[in-house]
Amino acid sequence: MAALNSSTLEAIQVQRQQLLDTWTQGLEASGATRNLKEQDLHQQTNEFLHLLINGLQNEAGANIGANGWDDARLFLEKLSHSRALLGHDSHQTANFIFALKGPLFGLLQNHYRDQPALLAEQLWEISELLDALGMHTIRTYQKSREAVIKRQQEELLELSTPVVKLWDGILALPMIGTLDSQRTQVVMESLLQRIVDTGAEIAIIDITGVPTVDTLVAQHLLKTVTAIRLMGADCIISGVRPQIAQTIVHLGLDLQGVSTKANLADALKLALSRIGVTLAKPV
Repeated sequence: MAALNSSTLEAIQVQRQQLLDTWTQGLEASGATRNLKEQDLHQQTNEFLHLLINGLQNEAGANIGANGWDDARLFLEKLSHSRALLGHDSHQTANFIFALKGPLFGLLQNHYRDQPALLAEQLWEISELLDALGMHTIRTYQKSREAVIKRQQEELLELSTPVVKLWDGILALPMIGTLDSQRTQVVMESLLQRIVDTGAEIAIIDITGVPTVDTLVAQHLLKTVTAIRLMGADCIISGVRPQIAQTIVHLGLDLQGVSTKANLADALKLALSRIGVTLAKPV
């Protein structure tokens, strides 16, 4: 593998500002600066070029795992995370590095115009280095993006399982959408915590918005009911439509001991009667 020539580093240092200007123009033209403030872009390009020069001075070569590239790797990891939060895709993020290739290649072609063999060596060395840094950026971007998506999914799960206080001692959990293992866990944690916080005696789980009930969904519901009872509260399931009732019978599921109602209003009436509250129509 060709080694980086000291003359290459000198050329980069001498032409630093021109390199930055051409690089920035290329980034703006490619759309890689979307949602970025101009001052942030200039700060990032200046900082990375400074770290690139430092890494080259440390003679770490294209091995970006070497200690000489520690600061550059950390910078790219932070950059990838910030780009993921801004909604940039992996192509836009990696282009921050790859857009530097053109200006650097042009600089080297001019610098080594009378030394074609040395030019080829230096272009190869710089290309390998930028490719390695670009791939590191993509890898860290993917990890950051996965973390962002996971956090958003958790937040959506929490928002989709609101625990509502209907009356003193009565909580309701309206469920909409598919009930899987992960969501069941969130449901249990949210509902049980609210039972502890409010001292509720009855929890109503409304499954009107659950499209289908199969064996797995029913098992998740039963687990939730069991957990509620262990906390010293009672549970009522509302929203049991005729189709769901038939499905439960065909599946042979045992819901004995679990109070069920066709709608939330009937479930609330039952819950109120259990805590000794009587509602009377106005005369």
